[in-house]
Amino acid sequence: MSDSETREDITRMIQEDLWAGDVTTESLIDENIEARAEIITTQPGYIVGVSEMLILFEELGVKFRPKIADGDKVEEGGVIAEVEGPANNILKSERVALNLLSKMSGVATATREMAERAESANEGVKVAATRKTTPLLRKFEKRAVKAVGGEPHRYNLGDFILIKDNHLKLAGSVNEAVERAKESELSEKIEVEVTEEQELIEAIKAGADIVMLDNFGPEKMKEAVETLKDLELRDEVLLEASGGITPENIRDYAEAGVDIISSSYMTMGAPALDIKLEIREEL
Repeated sequence: MSDSETREDITRMIQEDLWAGDVTTESLIDENIEARAEIITTQPGYIVGVSEMLILFEELGVKFRPKIADGDKVEEGGVIAEVEGPANNILKSERVALNLLSKMSGVATATREMAERAESANEGVKVAATRKTTPLLRKFEKRAVKAVGGEPHRYNLGDFILIKDNHLKLAGSVNEAVERAKESELSEKIEVEVTEEQELIEAIKAGADIVMLDNFGPEKMKEAVETLKDLELRDEVLLEASGGITPENIRDYAEAGVDIISSSYMTMGAPALDIKLEIREEL
């Protein structure tokens, strides 16, 4: 995501909140008043969105001085940044800034928590985010995942071929779908989603690079991994676990011996990190 794209998106966010002005601030606060404020987290977590805040506050003529870097962990009450400038512009930027920063930091915190739990059971396993993201916020959510060591997976439908259940219904079979995907030469990487062990074996023999075991459950997944070892097929493919994976059960999936664990929890289920802005003094 380029700086120009980020700035364009952030400008739209500001316009969404300020298209009709800020009648509260404009009625109460003299435009000549300057102030200093702090952005503070009220709970521990990982902060991501600092670079976006630099752009956002700059757009409204407010100085943003970060105290931490993207990906840093903060404790409850930690100061993320100081802002200084026209008091009315600080107030006008408050909600947009906190919404984006809280969302991205919530995604980052959940990603790091899940990765640590998974890695404690399976060193080297990758935790990836799915495309179940908030419309128009995907770039920010995926950046939050990546900033703390998670895998962004696909950003869009053009990244690589991922054959899912509805594709298979229309293509006919796993083998037929993989053959068509290869013939298209539209992607160097082909992934297939399967729901049964037989489909898993078929996908590997057809030449899939990654096979997603969808809603297998930890025990069924362990059995599938052992079957592949017995057939001497385990090293032929990357295995991805997906479907209903949360912080509470991710360790069980990691223990099954997969290479990748993908989940929508980080982007669709995790709560935003609670962050506030407090005016400290008038300058």
